[in-house]
Amino acid sequence: MNDNNVPINDDSMYANVYSYMGLPFSRDVNDVDLDAFVMGVPYDLGTSGRAGTRSGPTAIRQASANLRWEENRWPWEFALQERLRVADYGDVQFLWGDSEDMLAKVEAHARRITGAGKTLFSLGGDHFVTLPLLRGTAATHGKLALVHFDAHTDTYDEDEKYNHGCMFYRAPRESLIDPAHSVQVGIRTDYDQPNHEFLVIDAHTASEQSVADTVAAIRQRVGDSPAYLTFDIDCLDPAFAPGTGTPVVGGLSSSRALRILQGISDLNFVGYDLVEVSPAYDHAEVTALAGASLMLQFLYMHASRP
Repeated sequence: MNDNNVPINDDSMYANVYSYMGLPFSRDVNDVDLDAFVMGVPYDLGTSGRAGTRSGPTAIRQASANLRWEENRWPWEFALQERLRVADYGDVQFLWGDSEDMLAKVEAHARRITGAGKTLFSLGGDHFVTLPLLRGTAATHGKLALVHFDAHTDTYDEDEKYNHGCMFYRAPRESLIDPAHSVQVGIRTDYDQPNHEFLVIDAHTASEQSVADTVAAIRQRVGDSPAYLTFDIDCLDPAFAPGTGTPVVGGLSSSRALRILQGISDLNFVGYDLVEVSPAYDHAEVTALAGASLMLQFLYMHASRP
């Protein structure tokens, strides 16, 4: 109800669609009534292919209106708001064209949120934004296991330091993540296999073996380590996510990805991000809706833990 006692439909799919899932906006990290924040990072200067992911957070928020009408998300058997209190933090603002400012601002916001005992769920942006998110999250939780869904390993030693293919080359060298407890799912591009430190479940394997086998391999690798989940939308086949900068055929279906994620929901995840949605190449919000649905899956995963 508003001040005039006029009912407000919070589940509208078309009216007042500003925040993710219609969540209230807040940056009060000391609010004891909040458990988590959804934060946007509209950056794409690290992109090597098609640009446009700076518009990803807005597109995902808009597409999330299609998910607002359900009291609880199938197949979960509870309503999210019963277990997790979440606010939309809005987007990180940084000097346009200044990657160093982006790195500093995103890390600072991630430190601020996680340091207050809240869980951060981030919307990219290209995948380079995961590097400062890891820096901020590791400052609170220590070295992390990485669970990484992607078509690419992003472990390339690039000459250009602002590049969305170098984060997981740099992160272990900064002691942010431990490759020995980390896994990459959906990979289907070239990488240095003999010297690769991460467990790889390539796209063919992840699509052909049972979901249970993939889940078991991830769980064995990560163990009880505090873990960070990063999902590049191009892990999905372009049939399910055409709106991305570096699409690669032969990827996972959205159904299989969601089922794998549900199977690892009780791992000790302390941070999550969804990146590389590029709405300029999308059609009928297919990719943005996939991104919004994956982010909602992350929230339900976190809420399902004891």
